[in-house]
Amino acid sequence: MSKKNILLGIVVLVILASITYTFVASDNPAVYQENIEKERERQFKYLKYNPDSPLTEEQKRELDSLSYFPIDANFKIKARVVPVRNKRVIELPMTDGSVEKYIRDSFAEFDLEGTTHRLLLLQAVSEPDRRNYFLAFADETSASETYGGGRYLNLKKDGQNSITIDFNLAYNPYCAYNPDFACPLPPAENLLTVPVRAGEKKY
Repeated sequence: MSKKNILLGIVVLVILASITYTFVASDNPAVYQENIEKERERQFKYLKYNPDSPLTEEQKRELDSLSYFPIDANFKIKARVVPVRNKRVIELPMTDGSVEKYIRDSFAEFDLEGTTHRLLLLQAVSEPDRRNYFLAFADETSASETYGGGRYLNLKKDGQNSITIDFNLAYNPYCAYNPDFACPLPPAENLLTVPVRAGEKKY
């Protein structure tokens, strides 16, 4: 299989995640749990049955589930959006040694495990909606409990200066399933020094 750009491969995932993300904001614990489970089931079906899935036909036949941490509402965080002073296009390294261009747009500041953290929010150069962000991050579980190349979140700004980061929705890049795919690596700013035991585990 020829190497493919992950952004082309996950267009459907990005669009659906942006739409479905709006319903996980419920304060009802049971509804919240159910909605996260529905999103995980949708992701499983996409990987197993969709023609654009990164899985080989053999992998699809063998896949019976994806592995996740238990849903924990403590990892659903309201963050403050701090715009980058000098927004510019940067080249993010890919797993195959190539680069992908993104706009270095804003920082998301939040408290986790008693410490304040700051993650860099990126935007694809071709992103038409300036409220949408791409977050690639790694943490203390990377390479042990989760994929070593980090995990992703597709976020949408929900206020003038705020954004909700729900790590329960963190998912693996395509290269976690198939090395023929090229995936952006997390920028240096997004290497968390705490374990984030939420979202998808290793494939």
